[in-house]
Amino acid sequence: MASSSSSYRGRLAPSPTGYLHLGHARTFWTAQQRARAAGGKLVLRSEDLDRARAHGDFAAAMVEDLRWFGFVWQEGPEIGGPYAPYLQSARQGHYRAAFERLRLTGAIYPCTCSRHDVQESAGAPHEAPPGEAWTPDEPIYPGTCRPENPAGQPASGCPGLNWRFRVPDGAVLEFVDGQFGKQSATAGWHFGDFVVWRKDDTPAYQLACVVDDAAMFVTEVVRGADLLLSTFRQLLLYRALGLTPPAFFHCPLLTDERGVRLAKRHDALSLRSLRAQGRSPEDLRVGWR
Repeated sequence: MASSSSSYRGRLAPSPTGYLHLGHARTFWTAQQRARAAGGKLVLRSEDLDRARAHGDFAAAMVEDLRWFGFVWQEGPEIGGPYAPYLQSARQGHYRAAFERLRLTGAIYPCTCSRHDVQESAGAPHEAPPGEAWTPDEPIYPGTCRPENPAGQPASGCPGLNWRFRVPDGAVLEFVDGQFGKQSATAGWHFGDFVVWRKDDTPAYQLACVVDDAAMFVTEVVRGADLLLSTFRQLLLYRALGLTPPAFFHCPLLTDERGVRLAKRHDALSLRSLRAQGRSPEDLRVGWR
C-alpha cells in the first residue's frame, strides 16, 4: 500500500488516440485506490501530443468513459487546478524550457537518423545475458550522430531533426518498484540514446512525462508494466534536470484470450463497447483489489 500522507499526488495520464479499454481501467483503478488509501489527490492529464492520432472526439469519450466507470479526480482539463493546463498540447513552454536546459548542459544532441536507419544499424536485437531479466524494448541506438564533445550544440535548434539524450554507457540504474520490487538496468545495454524531442518539433513521451509529473508534484506514478524500462530513461532525465523523481508502481498487464496484451485496437474490450453491451462497472471490477 502507498504510505498514508495528505501530500500524496497520483495521476491518470491517458492519451486520446482511441477508446480506453479494460486494461487502462484496471491500471487506473489501482492508481485511484492508492491515492484514496493515502488520503491524497488524483490528477487527470490528457497526453495529447500525438498530432496525427489525438482527436477531440476521443478526448470527450475518455472523460465520459472514466466517469462512467467510477473514476473521480480532483484536478484535470475540464475542472482546472493549481498546475493547469492539464492538456499536454498546451504545455509547450514547460517542455521547451527543459529542452534548453538539457541542450545547454550537453545532455542531448541533434540526430539525423530515421527509425529505419537505427533498425538497420543496430542489427539483430540484443539478447539478455544469463541472469538478466531485461531485454531491450527497441533497437539500441548505435551512436551514429553522437558527438565526441557533449558541449557546443547548436544554439538555435535544428529544424527537422530528432534530439537524443546521451545515456551514460555502462551505468547501472536501480529503483524499487512498489509492485515488483528492486529493478535494475544497464544504460547502453538495455536501452541506448533515446529521443527527447522529435523532428516534428514536439517533445517525446519521455521528456513530456518527466516535466509534467515534476511540475504537477506527482508523488507516485502508477502505470502498466510495459513502461518499466521507460522508468530508467526517465530517471536519467530527472537527474539531468535536477528534479526529484516520484515513486513508481507498475501494474501487470491485462491480456486477451490469446495472451496478447490489450491495446486500443481491442475494440470489443473498450469501455465504450462494454457499456453498450450492458456490462456494469461493478461487474467488470469483480476480483479487483
